[in-house]
Amino acid sequence: MTARARWLPGGAHTRSTLAADFERLGVRAGSTVLVHASLRRIGAVRPWREPHAGRAGPDDPVAATVLAALRHVLGPRGTLVVPTFTEGNSSTSRAYRERIAGMTAEQVAGYRASMPPFDPDTSPSQGMGRFAEAVRRAPGAYRSGHPQTSFAALGARAARLAAHHDGNCHLGPDSPLGPLHRDRSPGTLILLIGVGYEVCSAFHLAEYLRPDPPTRDYSCVVRRGGRPQWITYRDVELDDSDFADLGTAYEKADTDRRERRVNSGTVGDADARGLALHHAVDFAAQWLAGNRPRPVESYELRS
Repeated sequence: MTARARWLPGGAHTRSTLAADFERLGVRAGSTVLVHASLRRIGAVRPWREPHAGRAGPDDPVAATVLAALRHVLGPRGTLVVPTFTEGNSSTSRAYRERIAGMTAEQVAGYRASMPPFDPDTSPSQGMGRFAEAVRRAPGAYRSGHPQTSFAALGARAARLAAHHDGNCHLGPDSPLGPLHRDRSPGTLILLIGVGYEVCSAFHLAEYLRPDPPTRDYSCVVRRGGRPQWITYRDVELDDSDFADLGTAYEKADTDRRERRVNSGTVGDADARGLALHHAVDFAAQWLAGNRPRPVESYELRS
């Protein structure tokens, strides 16, 4: 994406200007938004701190300001959701395979023993970006318990969404994506801020909606009873290698509709999109059915 800098009084984006950007993307009071964001693409931001907040809240002033702007638009009835995935505790992730490449068996055993077990209360997300971490650490945030593909949420629906995540389901109907898709609400949106469709986690739900999707085994370490414990489970094989092409096809189809379903704009200097989640997932399921005739061999989870 190509950022487009805008002239602003004082040279920085503010909570108010960012809030207006979110509204132009379709966010309204009471909306539920699933956000993927690259804060560095937003540009200069004037720090904002909630009145009487003291030292609470995100340590990152840019993240805090973007978060305050979005929550201001959402209001008390709205909900904010972000992916807080972790791959550092898995022995079946690409990151693990890259890390142990060239190690001896003894070194692999030592590295495996040192891998941090997942703890939903303390484990930081990995590769999800500063905004996701700001949401995870914000007062009042809830986090789902999946050891690989957890989500963090703030707002009216946060507790219910975080509670809906089966430990054997990464990103399918029994993850928080399931109820977001099932509510069929035009107010449930995906926001892509400074990032492309290749990181759109909701597209993974469409992989579960295909007939007989390929599956594979996953293994990771979690904390149970105060001790590390390795677990293995079987789930749908995840692949995002064609999500950029899927997003291009979705936008092309959108230009032919009388009522557009993709709102394009900017958040700060970052190119951004807002799209209705259930429409995007429905389209993705159809597109994948026609464009993935054979099971894929690689998989990757991104922010």
